[in-house]
Amino acid sequence: MKKILPGLGALVLLSAQTQASAELQTLDDGEMSEVDGAGIGLVLDNFTFSHGTDQPDVNGDQARIFRITGIKSSNGEDVDITVNHLYIAGAGSNYGETLSPVNLGRLLHPWRIDIVDGDNINVPNKSVLEIAAPAKVASTEGYDCLGGSVTAGSGTCSSRPATDDWRGERADIGMQMNVAVGVDRSSNLNLHASSAVIDGSFIRLWGDEARKQMAGQFRLNLYSPELSINACSQDGTACGSRITMADFALELAMGNSLQPVFFDVDGSGNFLLEVDTIDAPAPGKIAANGQLADSDAATWDHYNDYYSNAEYRSNLHIGNFSVGGRNFGSARMDGMLIQHLKIQTKDLAQ
Repeated sequence: MKKILPGLGALVLLSAQTQASAELQTLDDGEMSEVDGAGIGLVLDNFTFSHGTDQPDVNGDQARIFRITGIKSSNGEDVDITVNHLYIAGAGSNYGETLSPVNLGRLLHPWRIDIVDGDNINVPNKSVLEIAAPAKVASTEGYDCLGGSVTAGSGTCSSRPATDDWRGERADIGMQMNVAVGVDRSSNLNLHASSAVIDGSFIRLWGDEARKQMAGQFRLNLYSPELSINACSQDGTACGSRITMADFALELAMGNSLQPVFFDVDGSGNFLLEVDTIDAPAPGKIAANGQLADSDAATWDHYNDYYSNAEYRSNLHIGNFSVGGRNFGSARMDGMLIQHLKIQTKDLAQ
């Protein structure tokens, strides 16, 4: 299948220390017809992002804020969501206080933007837009997704931990935000993930002619030695107990070849996300004993694939859950399967 995007030969490398000497060239129709690559790869080298703060600077300016407005409460009051600080940086940032560079992606395992052949991912006769994080690899080649082991062969993540002489590809990520309803503004809510890895995550999108909607598949893998949440006063002088989830591992799967995620907007402008029930196969008998030998083979295989395929299921593991200095031990949920889900936004001002 012909692709319309440049191949991995057009890999993009951005660095704070180097500047590419080549320049992009336009392609004519003849050249475009010959493009048959694997998509665009993206690597961010020596990368740091810090959004700033809502506190006035020395000149009294408040230019560095990210604010969401235009929302109304059920009482008709304006709702203002302000992100005071948002950062992506190297490991050891001390909850965003000390920022250092990190690499996002590797030349061998970059972030990818691609148009893939749906026949290869069980979405027949479709061209599928895929945006993907660095790939998972064989356990003999990769690194422990949670631990700091720098030895290849310790796990399935391609992103490497930081060492004394290498910044690695695992970022500290955090955000501070608060919400105002009318003139009443809440405390700051702080979210932090240390040395986070999202290898194997992707989003795939395509058009569904039968439903006249956008369809997709979404997978989020998030591994972090520590994921934490706490609330502080607006000036940061007083904070509540920190909720900490150590050795946090989330593998969330939404949508698959039998159950795509559908996206839509209804007539009132509200957003709709739905994972519909699976389509039934052609009529066929499943035996009372549930065994293949006494059932219609195609029907049995259809349901067996759905219920036994690990790629359709979600997992959550927490090594230790603590609040302040009190530990509550580990928690895990394995093999969660979304059989039907419908999320619809509502305008509370109406």
